[in-house]
Amino acid sequence: MRTVVLVDGEHYPPVTRWGIETAIERGHDVVGAVFVGGIEKIDPRSVPDVGVPIRAAGHDRMAALADAIDAWKPDVVLDLSDEPVLGYRERMELAAVALTRGVRYAGADFELAPPQHGPPLAAPTLAVIGTGKRTGKTAISGEVARLAARRGDDPVVVAMGRGGPAEPQVAEAGSVHLDRLIELVRAGQHAASDYLEDALTTGVTTIGTRRAGGGLAGAPYASNLRVAAELAAERRPGVIVLEGSGAAVPPVPWDTGVLVVPAAAPPEYLGGYLGPYRLLRSDLVVVTMAAGPFAGPENLSALRSHVLRFLDESQLLITDFVPVPLAEVRDARVFFATTAPGGIAARQVEHLREASRCEVVGWSARLADRAGLAEDLDAAQGYDVLLTELKAAAVDIGVERALARGAEVVFVDNRAVVVEGSTDLDTALGEVIDLARERYAHRENR
Repeated sequence: MRTVVLVDGEHYPPVTRWGIETAIERGHDVVGAVFVGGIEKIDPRSVPDVGVPIRAAGHDRMAALADAIDAWKPDVVLDLSDEPVLGYRERMELAAVALTRGVRYAGADFELAPPQHGPPLAAPTLAVIGTGKRTGKTAISGEVARLAARRGDDPVVVAMGRGGPAEPQVAEAGSVHLDRLIELVRAGQHAASDYLEDALTTGVTTIGTRRAGGGLAGAPYASNLRVAAELAAERRPGVIVLEGSGAAVPPVPWDTGVLVVPAAAPPEYLGGYLGPYRLLRSDLVVVTMAAGPFAGPENLSALRSHVLRFLDESQLLITDFVPVPLAEVRDARVFFATTAPGGIAARQVEHLREASRCEVVGWSARLADRAGLAEDLDAAQGYDVLLTELKAAAVDIGVERALARGAEVVFVDNRAVVVEGSTDLDTALGEVIDLARERYAHRENR
């Protein structure tokens, strides 16, 4: 097991050599060391002799470790350092470097494995990942898919979800509509899975998968996404769009990544934990819901500072979502159902009234609360159209109740609009699609 060790100057060199010898006895083939700092127990004028080739990290530990991994090709980075040289945050940053390069990161009582494994797909691959649930990944995946379709890239979306099917399910372009969703519910299936929402709102072919559990770096404990992604590749698409689930990331390699972060996210989700891993795996960061009630300027500034440690200003967009009905609702009396928090839902209602020229006679922000949604709908009076996102309890509770009272159903999509950034959304996403195709061509020609 080829191993690069991390060592520091808070240990006496003989103790560090002893640690490395112990690692060798335990099966590690130590091919080199990276000295990450500390001078208390060494001569500060030189790098300590630890019995193996050693590199000094200098002022950029992350770059030094990346270079060492590229040069020595280890299977694992073994951290033999300790605080105060490497604290919790610094260790997570170095772990992010290792995981990004497909290398495990281990220490005295922990081991982190790369979330992606197996060979890359036989098609350009773009992943949309997030920092958690309800970040807007499905909406941004939809923007990517619609743009790719307009460009003639023939995209296929592969969506991973906690309510996905036991076997990968293909929704051919144009095949998802209200009647099919009702059939799925009555057959005991989840009719609001992300792949169905993707198919409904984009009109492109999508494949649904499931996952269970999620690790610190985003690896699902179990997932059938690999099978689905290979099915997608067999169709020879211009681009495969992999959609993560919550904070879980697709467990297959991708060529480019888009990270979706809500504007109200704790800054530590990017700057701490394994947020740096997600940033290092991304080529564009889209901050969503910037006009939300919890997205203050200080929080946005903190998120921006973490992004700009790893990416350029041109790779950051600040956006908000606006609801767009998928059919005409002008002059209709509508009841609106959403998963958005109450403050955001209230703004969505005002946007619908102004942009869609409908009369919103009631609304619920409890689409993800089956009992709460049923209560809100049963209390509603005099609506002709249920206007709902295709999420959570939309079909089994919302649609069934609306149809029972003779109301129509119109689904609504959340579309991103840029409120701050150096470019528009189509241009930014188009560049990420192009980069995926370039990287795919490069790996195919190697």
